[in-house]
Amino acid sequence: MSETERALAYATGNRARFVGELQKFVRFSSVSARPEHARDSAECAEWLADHLRLIGLKRVAVVRTRGNPIVYAEWLHAPGRPTVIIYGHYDVQPVDPLDQWHSSPFSAQVRGSYLYGRGASDDKGQMFTHLKAVECCLRTAGILPVNVKCLFEGEEEIGSSNFAPFLVEHSSDLQADVVIASDGAMPNPHQPAITYAMRGALMMELEVTGQKSDLHDGVFGGMVHNPLKGLCDIVSRLQTKTGEIAIPGFYDRVSETGQEERTFMASNGPTGEQLMKDARTEALWGERGFTPYERTTIRPSLTISGITGGYQGTGPKSIIPAQAAAKMSFRLVPSQDPLEIEQFVRKHIAMLTPFTLQSKMTTHMTAKPIVVDRQHAFIKTAAAACEEGFGQAPLFIRSGGSIPALAAFQNVLNIPIAMIGFGLPGDRIHAPNERFHLPNLYNGIATSILFMEGMSQ
Repeated sequence: MSETERALAYATGNRARFVGELQKFVRFSSVSARPEHARDSAECAEWLADHLRLIGLKRVAVVRTRGNPIVYAEWLHAPGRPTVIIYGHYDVQPVDPLDQWHSSPFSAQVRGSYLYGRGASDDKGQMFTHLKAVECCLRTAGILPVNVKCLFEGEEEIGSSNFAPFLVEHSSDLQADVVIASDGAMPNPHQPAITYAMRGALMMELEVTGQKSDLHDGVFGGMVHNPLKGLCDIVSRLQTKTGEIAIPGFYDRVSETGQEERTFMASNGPTGEQLMKDARTEALWGERGFTPYERTTIRPSLTISGITGGYQGTGPKSIIPAQAAAKMSFRLVPSQDPLEIEQFVRKHIAMLTPFTLQSKMTTHMTAKPIVVDRQHAFIKTAAAACEEGFGQAPLFIRSGGSIPALAAFQNVLNIPIAMIGFGLPGDRIHAPNERFHLPNLYNGIATSILFMEGMSQ
């Protein structure tokens, strides 16, 4: 039996324990967006570091940042072999709305073939596949087929603001041949996928204010400009009814995607019907001249992800609110610079703001788009590992999402990235009842073992 076969057999024999350990990981309420969970995030980072030591990694460190810690570990005892960085994030999204969960978000319950809990799929379960692959090799052969550096952050869900500075500061210690990351999706449990492009992101918040305090709308209605109405007027003028973004300069750097690439996308990506099913909607919407898949990948978009203002309680309240706010998420395509787009947005909103109100813009996150060469040797190695691990050749897909840390790897360290997603469209990430398909955990571990073995060749 070869070393790879022994590692795969070890993985099969320890599935129950792996699931139990993943449950412990998911039970940490490491919500990076909420300051009240800072202690939970710190405890999660310490648990993760202890687990890395337990499975045999060296130089394990919990590195403090201005926010949540970055966890680092390494195993560098394969001279002459390539070095792989394993990236993931241990922070999770908020759980709201809590009343829609069928079980406590951090109870990490197993029901059928799924593990339920916030972060089960995004990203604790997916990144755990690589940790267990490392364990399988070290516990059977005593060595890894390649050199490994692990880098796990706690702020991906809020923009990874401390990650790029960390890469710059430690760039000489973080040289590697490839980054492997699993924080994405595959079309179904039997069809693996490799993501070769992701959109960039710009997340901003618009606050509109008027009078110094809430006013009685019977006494002052009709003479005072309502900030909530002003906010809605501004937001409604940022986009056309069919999805085009109406901000001057926004499309200046958006290039047309060639027919060859669009044909490739059509043969590898989801159909409109599949996307409708995944979105659990009965109607699709968006920019004319593009398929639903193209709208979410090769075209930019704007989403108003939240509006607040005025009275939110039960029953009526006769007020003109003094303040209103909207959260906006722009997704950007290659050649668009989020910092340039930010200036376009600020200028346009200043122009749209009436003299009777004041507007303020806050930028919460920026991320550059990512495009990976599908023909790169390391990507072909990842594809071969997927095919053997899942018994099916992977599709190459684009993602409409954004991972700021991966853009930092590409722009700061110039390292190629292999993005192998083990989540499913129905995993309900960022929503109530998030879950992770446990067979994907098992196949993901096998794929990671095979990827390291392939890299060693």
